Amino acid sequence: MGSFSIWHWLIVLLVVVLIFGTKKLRNLGQDLGGAVKGFKEGMKGDEAPGASGKLEGAAPGHTIDGEVKEKSKA
Repeated sequence: MGSFSIWHWLIVLLVVVLIFGTKKLRNLGQDLGGAVKGFKEGMKGDEAPGASGKLEGAAPGHTIDGEVKEKSKA
């Protein structure tokens, strides 16, 4: 079956543009780029202070007791 030539890819691109339109493809590209950018920023590890889930002022290895009084309906 061999590899596709440049003409095959141009025809596929033309069909995709005709089906979806340039505006929808542009929005899809922007959404995908924003998602990749957000993922990269998340992987950098630059977290806000206190956002790591650790309690400030709590000594490591100590248990904090608490009691749940009501279950909230979220």
